[in-house]
Amino acid sequence: MRELAKFGAVGALGFLVNVAIFNLCIHTFQLAPIRSGVVSQVVAIGTNYLGNRYWTYRHIDKNQIHRETVLFFFFSGIGLVLENGILALSHYGFGYTSPLADNISKNVIGLAIGTVFRFWAYRTWVFRVGAQQAGSGSEAGEGAGDEADDEEPARAESEAAALHRTPAQSRGGSAAGSTDNRAGEAASGASAASVSGTAPASPASGGVRLTRARNAPAASGSRDVRGVEVGGLAAEEQREDRRKLLK
Repeated sequence: MRELAKFGAVGALGFLVNVAIFNLCIHTFQLAPIRSGVVSQVVAIGTNYLGNRYWTYRHIDKNQIHRETVLFFFFSGIGLVLENGILALSHYGFGYTSPLADNISKNVIGLAIGTVFRFWAYRTWVFRVGAQQAGSGSEAGEGAGDEADDEEPARAESEAAALHRTPAQSRGGSAAGSTDNRAGEAASGASAASVSGTAPASPASGGVRLTRARNAPAASGSRDVRGVEVGGLAAEEQREDRRKLLK
């Protein structure tokens, strides 16, 4: 809609130029209607080209400006033939020779038909708005596809790295858990030893701990008796034998 409004504004300026020069050539220079129409149309075409190129379609690529200029004047020439053809048909064919009839046939009917044709031709062939938009869309699509292609290998590499890291992390977690368990057992053993008077067993002792038999009755003048627990189990028979020997 904005493009159509700009094209209409440029066309309105061209219309004023066209009408002014057409009537100037007829009434001042006394030129024939067809000749006056051609002169006014050529000047209007130049005005329209500048307005459309540098305002309406200024966002279109200007790298092929030579081709664009040639096509612009080619299609404008076709529009010129349409407008002046209707003028010639009205003036010479139907015999409407008054200045008002010439202006209506040239600047109303002919200009309306020529404007519709020029708008379609300029947009489709000269400035190639549709091709420009399609090219921009395809470039954006290719860019998105390239980004997706670049992301796929990165995602695959990250997944592979995660798979390779998983066993090592599991072993590390198990080792850490075992270390924590051993530390907890050592702490509980030390606390138990402090309560019962038992010396904590070292790893080299193979689970043999020396315990003090506090509850066993002792004879007067006798020493404290220490019993031996093998594998953490109390040997009741050994303690009975030692009591008998002490008595």
